[in-house]
Amino acid sequence: MTTAVSTGTDQLIAERDGHVLVITLNRPDRLNAISGPMLSALSAQLVEANRDPEVRVVVLTGAGRGFCSGLDLVDQAAARGADNAPHRGWQPFDLRDAPPIVLHRMDKPVVCALNGAAAGYGMDLALLCDIRIAGESGRIAPVMVKRGVLPESGGNWLLPRLVGWAKASEILFRGRVLSSDECLALGLVNRVVPDDQLMMTALEWAHEIAENAPLAVQATKRMMRLGVDETFETTVDHLAVYLNPLFASDDFKEGVSSFLERRPPQFTGR
Repeated sequence: MTTAVSTGTDQLIAERDGHVLVITLNRPDRLNAISGPMLSALSAQLVEANRDPEVRVVVLTGAGRGFCSGLDLVDQAAARGADNAPHRGWQPFDLRDAPPIVLHRMDKPVVCALNGAAAGYGMDLALLCDIRIAGESGRIAPVMVKRGVLPESGGNWLLPRLVGWAKASEILFRGRVLSSDECLALGLVNRVVPDDQLMMTALEWAHEIAENAPLAVQATKRMMRLGVDETFETTVDHLAVYLNPLFASDDFKEGVSSFLERRPPQFTGR
C-alpha cells in the first residue's frame, strides 16, 4: 500500500511504498521540464529521504510519456528577456542544494525508471541515479550542443566515467538521441523492459535492495562514490572505518543469525 507524501507543489509527486520512496516529476504537458518549484521540491524530498531511516531506496521517474525534457527554457527565456535586458555574462551561483549535488551526495540508492526521453538537465538527473531501468521508449538525449549550451549539471563529469573518454566525446559532441537499446549496449542503462513493465520492474529492484541491510548498502554506496577519487590504499583504509560500526550493528548479528538458521533476514537499520 502506497502513502502520499506532501511535496508542497503539484509538479512533484512523492509516495511511500514500504521502505521505497517513489518520486515522480509531474509536468507531463511539458514533458516534465524542470521549473523552479519542481527543483526546490525535488531537492527537499531527496534531502529528507537521505535523512529518513525508514526510506532505504528512492525511485525517480516522470509522469506521462517523458522522463524529463530538461530545464524549462521557455520560462527561463521569459524571465531573462521580458525587459530585453542585455546579457550580463557569467555570474557565480550556489548549487549546494541543487538536485544534482544532492543526488551525487546521497547514501541511499536511487533507481531511475526511464520512461521516454531524458534530455539536457533530465539526462544529468538520470545519469546521477545509481541504477537505470529503461522502458522501450526510453531515450537519453545529449542535445546540449544543439542548443548552444553544455551539460550544466554533471553530464560532462559522469559520461567519461561511465563509458570512457572516446565514447563520451562521441555522445556529447554529436548531440544525437540514443535509443534504449543503444543505451543498454553502452552500459548507460542496466535493463530495457516493455514500457508497461517499467515501474513494476523498477519497484521490484528497489524492494529487493530495500530488503538488504540498509546500513551496509549505504556504506557500500558511499565507499564506491568516494573511491572514484581515491587511491586503492586510501579506500582500503577507509573501509576499516566503516566496517567496525557495521560489525557492532544489530543488522550484522541478524545477518549471521539468519544465515545460520537458514531463514530470510529481518533488518532494522540499527
